Amino acid sequence: MIAGTDMKTKRELSRKQQKTISIASFCTLLLMLVLLCAVIGRPMVRFASDPDKFRDWVEGHGVWGMLAYMGMVAVQVLAALIPGEPLEIAGGYAFGAVKGTLLCLLAASLGSAAVICLVRRYGLRLVEVFFSREKLRSLRFLRSSPRRNLLFLLIFMLPGTPKDLLCYYAGLTDIKLPVLLIICSLGRLPSIVTSTAGGDALGEESYLFALVIFAVTFVLSALGLFLYNILCKRQGKKRAAEK
Repeated sequence: MIAGTDMKTKRELSRKQQKTISIASFCTLLLMLVLLCAVIGRPMVRFASDPDKFRDWVEGHGVWGMLAYMGMVAVQVLAALIPGEPLEIAGGYAFGAVKGTLLCLLAASLGSAAVICLVRRYGLRLVEVFFSREKLRSLRFLRSSPRRNLLFLLIFMLPGTPKDLLCYYAGLTDIKLPVLLIICSLGRLPSIVTSTAGGDALGEESYLFALVIFAVTFVLSALGLFLYNILCKRQGKKRAAEK
């Protein structure tokens, strides 16, 4: 009887220890994300927002400059509060449209993989660090739709849709990780291509071409965001009617 009680006590202690470790690791992760946004994020965006300075720095560091740029992009995906467009434009300015796109896409895919794995480890409480429950509720249809993979991809590819929100929400679904990485990578591609192409045009001093790219991108993004909001509202009304 005593032995059984001891084993039960040990199991309870083990559960308490696991819970304590889980809470401690989550708090540590949360602190790291806050530091990434506050300490690294702002200076990083300011640095990337000065194209000439950024290109000189990248060219002066060779391969390490490329790796550092990829690290910046991955951090931006992970810390969702940091805007990604300045980094994408800077990548096109520093590396050219093709190379900038490839580097940015690869880094964004690595960042997306990290986000999905972390969300699946810590769950909803991590996602709510960056996004409100109202925004998350608006995407519930992506978990229940019979064609959710295709729908997820189409919404992700729409210009102007909140890529970071979609990436974090993807971790809450049971879609397989390789499929999600394909969706996140293909979904980010149009945005990355237009931003790096615009940055490359600026680097080549083709200011009129850059202006046209950014103007078209702005219009398409506004239209994409409009369609995204309509879709979320319609799905919300449909779900309420079904209930």
